[in-house]
Amino acid sequence: MSIKILVVDDDPDIRDILKITLAEENYEVLEAQDGEEALKSIMTKSPDLVLLDYKIPKIDGRQVCRQVKKDILLRHLPIIMVTAKGDISDKVGGIDAGADDYVVKPFEPKELLARIRMILRRTASDLEANPLTRLPGNISILNELSRRLENKTLFAVCYLDLDKFKAYNDKYGFEHGDEVIRETARIIIATTQQYGYPDDFIGHIGGDDFVVITKPQSVDNLCTKIIADFEKAVPNFYNDADRKKGYVLAKDRKGQKQKIPLLSISIGVVTNEFRKIEHVAQIGELGAELKAYAKGLERSNYVRDQRKD
Repeated sequence: MSIKILVVDDDPDIRDILKITLAEENYEVLEAQDGEEALKSIMTKSPDLVLLDYKIPKIDGRQVCRQVKKDILLRHLPIIMVTAKGDISDKVGGIDAGADDYVVKPFEPKELLARIRMILRRTASDLEANPLTRLPGNISILNELSRRLENKTLFAVCYLDLDKFKAYNDKYGFEHGDEVIRETARIIIATTQQYGYPDDFIGHIGGDDFVVITKPQSVDNLCTKIIADFEKAVPNFYNDADRKKGYVLAKDRKGQKQKIPLLSISIGVVTNEFRKIEHVAQIGELGAELKAYAKGLERSNYVRDQRKD
């Protein structure tokens, strides 16, 4: 998969120069000519790095940088600020806004490419992170579960999954579906930071499946808050007509039109409070079983395993 770099500059000549320079390393180049366009592209196209001019129309580079770094889902996106020669205040403003590095116009192409490589190396500590949410993927999830089992500490593994997501994707398209997944990730991250512990782990299994590894005592508050915030966000994902109806019309597997309820979230929680868990596969099996049970209940719900060996 090629690395995507978003070039933000209102000067088309500068954008062309940067495109030629970046083509040397086979980077995929996205373009934006002002701050509004840049933010939209960052939200929808998931670039791996942003080359951001300080002085751009509508929203300046510093404000763009601040907004990106404020978003819990985007704050790890590396930004290189491009400033005018000798303008110290621009450099300071860019770094203060959270930029990871800066380059000065006119720039030396080889130096720019070296800086990009360095920052991409620095931020790629987990290459298998999910490209949509930047959350750790399956390898990291398995490693984290193995580590908790080896440490023999009490843990709770929350498996989270969206209900009716396929029908939503079919009706509204993948771009809107991706935004639902990003918003779900934001809710999970914010809630875990609020109700969890410093060493809690959040992973993105793929698609609309997430995992949170925490301690048993935080589960009830964490799941209740995730469900409340998700249910509050759901109406915003739909147009007025569907929102008022409370369902979408979609075809089932036999091609028959059906009324599909609005999105909800199901959570299955596996803990080693009451039973001995010895291997990662056991956690996955229990999680799938509990999540399936939660899906059978009305609207968003969580099911916590209380069974004993």
